[in-house]
Amino acid sequence: MAEHRLRILVVGASGTIGKAIVAELKPRHEIIAVGRKSGEINIDIADAASIRDGLKKAGPLDAVICAAGSVTFAPLDNFKAAPLGENLHTIGIASKLLGQINLALAARDVLKDRGSITLTSGILSEQPIAAGSSASMVNAAIDGWVKGAAIEMPRGIRINVVSPTLVTESLPAFGPFFRGFETVPAARAALAYSRSVEGLQTGQVYKVFGG
Repeated sequence: MAEHRLRILVVGASGTIGKAIVAELKPRHEIIAVGRKSGEINIDIADAASIRDGLKKAGPLDAVICAAGSVTFAPLDNFKAAPLGENLHTIGIASKLLGQINLALAARDVLKDRGSITLTSGILSEQPIAAGSSASMVNAAIDGWVKGAAIEMPRGIRINVVSPTLVTESLPAFGPFFRGFETVPAARAALAYSRSVEGLQTGQVYKVFGG
C-alpha cells in the first residue's frame, strides 16, 4: 500500500535532533526545513509574529514538528525571586515553553484537517539534575499542556510531544550535566517523531530514554 505523502514543516531542522528528524521523514514526505536563521523559512519561536509569518509563507501543511527551544542550565542559587523578565527562567519560558505553545496554537489554525503537531520536551521533566531546575519546569509544563490541549484540538488535529534523553551526538556540549545518563542516538529519537506524525495517537508523551 502506497503511503500518503505529507507536507511537514520542521522547526529546528538544522539542530542535532532536527537533522535526524529530516533524515527519517524526508524519504517518504515533503519537508520544509525551518530555523531561526537557517532553512527554507525563518521562524523565531520566541516571537509570535515570526511564527505567524513563517506559517503563512509555508502554505498548506499536514504536520508541524518543533525540535527547537532554549533553556538555562544554572544552579538554583542563581535563580532569584523576580519579575519574569528579570529571572533566569525567562529564557526557557519564552523560548522552549511559550514558543512551542504559540507555534502549536498558530499551527492549529492553519493545518489541514486531521493534521498533527509534535513538540519536544525532555527527560528532565521526571529525572532532574543539578543546574537543571529550569529545564525540568519547562519540560514538565510542555508535557502537561500537550495532554490538556489534545482533548480540545479541532478538526481531528492531533498533538503529541517527544521527550528524549540526551542524544549521543550532544555529549561534548552537555555531557557534564548528565553524568550517569545513558544516551541515545539522534536517529533513535527521530523515530518517535515519525510515530507521532504517521501514527494515529494524540495527547501522548513519547519517551525516548536509554535502555
